[in-house]
Amino acid sequence: MQPVILPESWLGKPYYSLNAYLRQTFGEKIYRLSLDGGFSCPNRDGTLGTRGCIFCSAGGSGDFAADRQKTVTEQLTEARQRIAAKTNAKHFIAYFQAYTNTYADISYLRTVFCEALFPEEVVALSIATRVDCIGDEVLQLLCELRETFRKPIWIELGVQSTYDESLQRVRSGFTYEDCEQAIMRLHDHNLPSIIHLILGLPGESREQMLHSVKQVCALPISGLKLQLLHVLSGTDLATEYEKKPFPVFEMEEYCQFVVTCIEHVPAHIVLHRITGDGPKKLLIAPLWSGDKKRVLNRIHAIFRERSTWQGRLSKN
Repeated sequence: MQPVILPESWLGKPYYSLNAYLRQTFGEKIYRLSLDGGFSCPNRDGTLGTRGCIFCSAGGSGDFAADRQKTVTEQLTEARQRIAAKTNAKHFIAYFQAYTNTYADISYLRTVFCEALFPEEVVALSIATRVDCIGDEVLQLLCELRETFRKPIWIELGVQSTYDESLQRVRSGFTYEDCEQAIMRLHDHNLPSIIHLILGLPGESREQMLHSVKQVCALPISGLKLQLLHVLSGTDLATEYEKKPFPVFEMEEYCQFVVTCIEHVPAHIVLHRITGDGPKKLLIAPLWSGDKKRVLNRIHAIFRERSTWQGRLSKN
């Protein structure tokens, strides 16, 4: 592999981070405000199932989101106030995180998305959803809102793996072909997609995980989230783990492996996440992931140790 020449816009990191992208796009540091729009999921309401994916907590991947009993405006206000107490942030991304955030009547989607986009300090909208919940009406609405508010709208898709065997094992309710079709539909409507992949799914080899990274990166996506598998209390995955523990990544092997994955991510794809800490009150394994700062420091140190990146990083 030839030494990689890294652009200055990456702010000294050996990959195109979300922070670098936001500073490049908006000229300042931008913070996410996690929201709960009161949505459900076809994998929980009985349409496809009632227990969700086996790794998904009762919070529907929105354990850090706001209180769904409050309006979107109230959630935004409280989240801004919490951040303002620590930073001088002026602008934000409204992030609908919990459950499936396009799984509702189109009139309700229009109401909550408009409410999130309306404040001047909100500069973008990010919507986490399933690949099988992006129909024509949803696409039309998102394009309409993008033109009305003149703000970018991102769609985050929980793909998790490119292997149908793994998707069946985790009870996702869709196939990888469904994922590819959703990504292409979003691309056709000029809606950026951010793909979530889980590293460490039971039964997957590292070769398979790396193949998933390469395969999704060959599609017209704009961002990637690499998520370490967490075993969370109250999930079916936790029940399986407690009955018969399966191997989970140790910290050093994960850090080494995620660096290898990142080295195969094209330079134009923004890395929104390269690990994940999970809610400490629910985390069963791996416990080392709770120290996110330590994990990130080790990942960056590994980049410095690898000769293909040494020239660039030695200047920082």
